[in-house]
Amino acid sequence: MKQGIVLGLSAVCVLAGCKSGKETDSAPAAATGDKNVAAVAEAKPKSGKRTIAYIQKQGDQQYFVDQAAGAREAAAKLGVEVKVSNVALDSNLAVSTLETMIAQNVDGIAVVVPDQRIGPQVIDRAKQAGIPLVASDDGISDAAGNAAPFVGFDGGAMGREVGLKAGALYKASGWKAADTRIISSSKQDLSVCQDRVNGAKKAFIEASGESGVKVVDLGTDNTPIDAQNRTAALITANRGVKHWVVWGCNDENVSGVVTALANANVEAKDVIGVGLGAYLACKDWKAGKQTGMKAALFIDGRDVGAAAVRVLSESIQNKTPLPAKTIAETHMVDATNWQNAGVKCE
Repeated sequence: MKQGIVLGLSAVCVLAGCKSGKETDSAPAAATGDKNVAAVAEAKPKSGKRTIAYIQKQGDQQYFVDQAAGAREAAAKLGVEVKVSNVALDSNLAVSTLETMIAQNVDGIAVVVPDQRIGPQVIDRAKQAGIPLVASDDGISDAAGNAAPFVGFDGGAMGREVGLKAGALYKASGWKAADTRIISSSKQDLSVCQDRVNGAKKAFIEASGESGVKVVDLGTDNTPIDAQNRTAALITANRGVKHWVVWGCNDENVSGVVTALANANVEAKDVIGVGLGAYLACKDWKAGKQTGMKAALFIDGRDVGAAAVRVLSESIQNKTPLPAKTIAETHMVDATNWQNAGVKCE
């Protein structure tokens, strides 16, 4: 199923999902009476081939691999060149890569920062160079707290969908709160992760009608190996627990926790894992394995990569302001419908 993109051009116009799957454009309210914006709008469109830098953290994760692919596909259609750089989780490398891209005279920059604390430096440097910039996936702000134009997902809305699904599955299971634990696995210093897991916690109570299930917050680096390793100690400390509910910031977290539970001989029937991404959750479904990964919220990195290139290209070409927020749609999937939903399990 093709993922929709919703463009919200004012800070108060952010929607969690788009039913039409189309894009809508309108001028930002702040543009009215703004001399700088007006001057930009009156400038002549840029001619010649445009170059956009896409600086990614954790570029080897499947979501970001898909994101880069989506960016390149959109660039090919638009006649734009995209330079994708993987800076892993190295903030210094992110900043030096930004400097390299500026020195190469790129026309636009999309960046997934390894650490949101470098946001002011990144935004200020791009502004000094006169290069439009969008924050992809993880929001960043300047020193005054002004958010950079954003392309990605609504973290709170995503977490809510995960929590509602987990709560409904828990309610149907007949499990008791006393012998159940929730593992909430995420990078705890990343705001988008906290938006997701906090949204899940609230929605779980709403859907299950149960507020007595103990939640164990598991701090990770957002990789499956780290989540798996850290879960092993958690299981040892909770030997009396019979049932587990698992959610996290991404599919990597949930997959790692579910794998650790399986390695500890917890049966799949005693685990309710709800992933966020579906690109790892689908692997067990594709193989026909019994798994604790019962569902996942499908988010398509291709849509985000394509949208970032598209909004930057349009802004560069037409000398128009970037939309404040570009929000991608999501869908809940499971072993029965992931293929029809368009999940690419590679």
